Amino acid sequence: MKKQIIGILISCTAFSCVTKKKFDDLNVRKSALEAEKSECDELLKTAQALNTKYSIDLDSLSKERRRLIDDTTQTGIVLRKTQRNYKNLNDTYEQLLRNHDRLQTQSSSDIDRMSKDLSRREKDLFETEKKVNELQANLQEREAKVKELERVMAEKDKAVTDLKNKVSKALLSFKESDLSVNVKNGKVYVSLSEQLLFKSGSTDVDKKGVEALKKLADALKDQNDINILVEGHTDDVPVSKGTGGMKDNWDLSVLRATEIARILGTSGINPRRIVASGRSEYSPVAEGKSAEARQKNRRTEIILSPKLDELFQILENN
Repeated sequence: MKKQIIGILISCTAFSCVTKKKFDDLNVRKSALEAEKSECDELLKTAQALNTKYSIDLDSLSKERRRLIDDTTQTGIVLRKTQRNYKNLNDTYEQLLRNHDRLQTQSSSDIDRMSKDLSRREKDLFETEKKVNELQANLQEREAKVKELERVMAEKDKAVTDLKNKVSKALLSFKESDLSVNVKNGKVYVSLSEQLLFKSGSTDVDKKGVEALKKLADALKDQNDINILVEGHTDDVPVSKGTGGMKDNWDLSVLRATEIARILGTSGINPRRIVASGRSEYSPVAEGKSAEARQKNRRTEIILSPKLDELFQILENN
């Protein structure tokens, strides 16, 4: 606008053909144009201010729009999660309802089954308790029998010890090399050497041997609860053929045992309590073929055994 006014003035001056009236018109127009320019400038400023404000508002609105979009998105996520939770809860509720109905249907049969099972268990418990009581009674009975057995065994052991002491005392006057008295396996073993009883190869008991046997018989004649086993033993040297009509050491061992049993039977002991046997050379007490070993093996053993009737009766009743 300003450039147009300046151009007009230059043109008028250059040609000097502008009248005063025209000049005044131009001034008026110039003023109008300047006023219009000022108004336009004000409008421009106002427009610029509004534009700035609108830009700020638009930015705020954009931010608010973004926030609302984000909030809407988050709200949608929460909503969908809540909907899923609701569906799950609803499914669980419906399942619980179905279970409740099923349990109500089954409760009657379950109660009946449990009642039968309880009755069976009570019966089993009763039978088990009955069996335990029977076993307890049986155990007590067995314990009583064991105590009785132990009592009898103790009495038997004492009787064997007393018998051993009595026999040892009766034969105290004889040498230890001629005889020995020992307890073995609950029995009293009286071992008499050959030199005390017999001459070599003979079945006749020497005078000193007869004396020992009579003293032994005197100690045993009142012991009616004692069984007597006489065992003859030889060494491994064969008996001379034709000696006393004997064939071998079996004959020698048996005949010697028989002779000793006869002396005991005629010295006050009931012959029914006596058993004679021969072991020949087959139960040695000393191994080897030395003179000393053979001398130990040539012996007669009188084995004294307490009667175990009471003990056997306890065992049979058991």
